[in-house]
Amino acid sequence: MSDMSSPPVTPQAFSADILRHLKQSLGKDASHAALYDWRMALSLALRDRVVDPWFESTRKTYEARGKRVYYLSMEFLIGRLIEDVAVNLGLDAVAQEALESLGQDYAKVVADEPDAALGNGGLGRLAACFMDSLSTLGIPAYGYGIRYEHGLFEQHFKDGAQMETAETWLAQRHAWEFERPEVSYPIHFGGVLREVDGAQVWEPGETVMASAYDTPVVGWQGRWANTLRLWAAQPTMAFDLSSFNRGDYMGASAPEALARTISRVLYPDDTTEDGKELRLKQEYFFTSASIQDLLRRFLSEGGDLAALADHVAIQLNDTHPAIAGPELVRLLIDAHGMEVALAISTARACLAYTNHTLLPEALERWPEDLFIRVLPRHHRIIALIEAAHLAETGSHVRIIEHGEVKMGELAFVMAHRVNGVSALHSDLVKETVFADLNRDYPGRIINQTNGITPRRWLYSCNPALRDLINETIGTAWPDDLQQLEGLSTHASDAAFLERFQAAKDTNKARLANWLKARDGVVLDPAAMFDVQIKRIHEYKRQLMNLLETIALWNDIRDTPNGNWTPRVKIFGGKAAPGYVVAKEIIHLINDAAALINADPVTKDLLQIVYPENYNVSMAEILIPAADLSEQISTAGKEASGTGNMKFALNGAPTIGTLDGANVEIRDCVGAENFFLFGLTAAEVVARRAEPSYARRAVEASPRLARVLKQIESGVFSPSEKARYAGLVQGLVDHDYFLVTCDFDSYFETQREVDTAFADQSAWTRMAALNTARVGWFSSDRTIAGYARDIWNAPSLIGPRRSQKDVA
Repeated sequence: MSDMSSPPVTPQAFSADILRHLKQSLGKDASHAALYDWRMALSLALRDRVVDPWFESTRKTYEARGKRVYYLSMEFLIGRLIEDVAVNLGLDAVAQEALESLGQDYAKVVADEPDAALGNGGLGRLAACFMDSLSTLGIPAYGYGIRYEHGLFEQHFKDGAQMETAETWLAQRHAWEFERPEVSYPIHFGGVLREVDGAQVWEPGETVMASAYDTPVVGWQGRWANTLRLWAAQPTMAFDLSSFNRGDYMGASAPEALARTISRVLYPDDTTEDGKELRLKQEYFFTSASIQDLLRRFLSEGGDLAALADHVAIQLNDTHPAIAGPELVRLLIDAHGMEVALAISTARACLAYTNHTLLPEALERWPEDLFIRVLPRHHRIIALIEAAHLAETGSHVRIIEHGEVKMGELAFVMAHRVNGVSALHSDLVKETVFADLNRDYPGRIINQTNGITPRRWLYSCNPALRDLINETIGTAWPDDLQQLEGLSTHASDAAFLERFQAAKDTNKARLANWLKARDGVVLDPAAMFDVQIKRIHEYKRQLMNLLETIALWNDIRDTPNGNWTPRVKIFGGKAAPGYVVAKEIIHLINDAAALINADPVTKDLLQIVYPENYNVSMAEILIPAADLSEQISTAGKEASGTGNMKFALNGAPTIGTLDGANVEIRDCVGAENFFLFGLTAAEVVARRAEPSYARRAVEASPRLARVLKQIESGVFSPSEKARYAGLVQGLVDHDYFLVTCDFDSYFETQREVDTAFADQSAWTRMAALNTARVGWFSSDRTIAGYARDIWNAPSLIGPRRSQKDVA
């Protein structure tokens, strides 16, 4: 597929590849192979087809001395890869036919693949989409992260409460990775600084090794493949034989256990001092390994370090890898003898920082004493960076202040470009969290609105709609998503709309069947599927969604013979283990579901569903089935969102605030195809300045007051009546995220949604226009913007071909 002269792959040839791997890689014959064996054989047969374009891409990069992009991220939420790779190679139909000719159910084999537990939510999924687009556009790139042994956590519900257990995605071999034992770097912590001949010398107290595992990431049509390199922590000495021989069996393996802790879990609970230290070590671990790796690669080509920025672009995905600036400066000074000022300017020319938050508390800050204890040399270097910044700008903004090391400020000062991820967000970054630094460094902040890969988020996850689009406008749209605009002319065609609705019905039936088989939940596919899936957080306002649901339940009970639109409210998402309020919200959603779903008066009109352990694979089923997309964050708090783009692309109109990329989505799809409610970002700020704003909002809304009284009095928690008293009191007294103030607007807009949904022809037209008009939100467009405006990184492949040009 990477070479137009290569013959097409036949199902017969691919069947032979699968059988070969079954025998030679897995030691099984077909008659004794288990589901795992078939899945691994299929994966390895596909992986074989990725290796040639992967090697060829590497050769072309070296030959061209091309600029490489290094994308550093704590998360890469890549999901399952079998279908992803098969689709990008153009082998999805071939792989299915080949496997089924061997008597295997392709869908069942694909579903056996574990989701790689390498992320939490939007941040990690964005990184995965960006890797796909970097390869599709032919821009040489490495993604750098951590090979988490257990990832985030598996979410389970016990009596409605979230319980966390270890994720076991690596309990079986990961088919897609290549271990690189020859690529290993020492990572140091602690110790002391000594002055030797006028220079600072770091004598570390602890060292672990970072070992590389590579996963090739192939782009559309297999024309280019980049590398996702994940680091696993290993001890410098795996086993202490002398301790073992003394009978100290636990002590003998202590070095290995200590090292593995660093790459064991994504986002360990940092409410303890030990948790904070582990997080800081994780962030430095993968960042240092990545910086050492890219310098080694650059120097192996005979590069002059003074020209590093001509060949290296380093993108920091949020503040987690912000230590990259001091680490690169450290290596340039300590290992390569570069003068301090030149080292800082060289590093800054390489580095760029993506900000993902307007929440000041989400900009990481480390206690200075902890930082000095873990990274003493870097603390000194940050002081040098701060001094240079203050001298250059005359600024009053410090990086080390009040006993804290501020990573947002560090990332900003050490980046030549800082970008927000939606037009509104980028403006607010300039006005709020980085207002002073924006004055110090005018023009440094730019915008790059997020995007999603259409290969996974339409072509692969929604075959019913994909086939309709192919038949309507052709097959060139997966790497030129704005071609979807061609669907607009069909949005008044009754036959097209009938087929569009049939695709949605197929997806809703698929979801209903999946939920019944998985959880025993029975849904009516004719009801409106109203979906909110994202990390549980107060600013994302799952609580407001639930309050509206309870209010609707009350209204239906009051007037059971009213003209109600049947709804299924679907929630999905995890709460951080230490986030008490978010976990209370999850518990309340499940408690309310238990009562409402059992109510004989309303059960045919209103249902709440909360499938546990939301992940990428679940999203691929939920999003195509959604009728309504919930994007209801407090205006001014959501940086961008990418779920909003996925829903709209798959034909789900949005109910939302003017927040994040909702603003741009509404501009694209048209105000008449978007259900807007709530305060604007400016109005939110003004409302917070009013005394007792939340209490007055509750008093002004009898419907809301009734719901809060029910929750507070234990209607949904009869065995523990005061369970949610604190949650309700917090809303009435504080309500920083203005749930109470936006509630009535939200409720009234939901009733407009009911009315609109009742006219199925008009609703389907609205849904089709959402799909037709959101082609701009492709991550290909986003990456092209980064490459042009931040990285100055050209593509190394020619004009892209459409799918019809590929055998």
